[in-house]
Amino acid sequence: MPIEHPGKDLVRTVVDSFEVPGPHGSHKCLLYEPLGMTFTELLNLLPENRFPKEMAQSSIQLILLALDYLYRCDVTHTDISPNNILQNIEDVSVLSQVEQGEIEQPIARKTLKDRTIYNSRPMPLVRGLPILCDLGEARIGKQKHKGDIMPGIYRAPEVILGMDWDSKVDIWAIGIMAWDLLQGSHLFFARTNRVLDDEQHLAEMVSLLGPPPPSFISRSEKCRLYWDDQGNWKGSIPIPEQSFEIRERWLNDEDHDLFLRFIRSILRWDPEERPTAEELAYDDFLMQPQLAKLASEAATEGPGT
Repeated sequence: MPIEHPGKDLVRTVVDSFEVPGPHGSHKCLLYEPLGMTFTELLNLLPENRFPKEMAQSSIQLILLALDYLYRCDVTHTDISPNNILQNIEDVSVLSQVEQGEIEQPIARKTLKDRTIYNSRPMPLVRGLPILCDLGEARIGKQKHKGDIMPGIYRAPEVILGMDWDSKVDIWAIGIMAWDLLQGSHLFFARTNRVLDDEQHLAEMVSLLGPPPPSFISRSEKCRLYWDDQGNWKGSIPIPEQSFEIRERWLNDEDHDLFLRFIRSILRWDPEERPTAEELAYDDFLMQPQLAKLASEAATEGPGT
């Protein structure tokens, strides 16, 4: 486990633990540092439900550093989404405000025969670094894994198709989440009659990524339900008519091109073709604010300084 890594402090870790006896035996409780809102909650407060460009760039870059730290510890997260990214609380005095609010106006609760249920108190809006949380579904080891993972619309194609998978599933999810943060809407709908539908999900992938290569199709018998040997779609759901260029509607000119190049580098059928977290952290799109700042400083100093 790397002792010094820029992503180490961006992963939520356990401070302490204790056990509480209950009707079904001992229950282990984990103690964490308090954190602020999830990215999902924050998105709901922002105009157009989207992050400003530089806020999205810095957030994604920091999350990639957190992922790179996990990978160097041989850990795959498997549950990347805005629900599992929380803001660090830099000014802990806001917690005193929460405490005082509970004293003055206690939160609603419901008392039952065997327990009391408390409503959740909304967290105050704070500024802080993004913290990658919830390792409850994480897998340990460099080997390939099996089984269904990942939240619905964030699932990588190899997971949907029942293939073995590795840490590159997290990279796929980063791409989907990056779209969420910058565009204010999900890249994939993936539902039929409001129910998650694998065929609809795959049809939407084909519309944006093109057909999968034969080498990918050969990895799972389930692929035969949707493609022939040459990668031609044979599913019952029509391929939607759309493209990344049409779907992206907030960025202009160079920003638009850099962002779509970033997304296309991630959303690849073959997991081996996706970049690593470390490589992505230094992608041109994510480095754009830092490079612009350096260029501005150089111009200010002038050639003679």
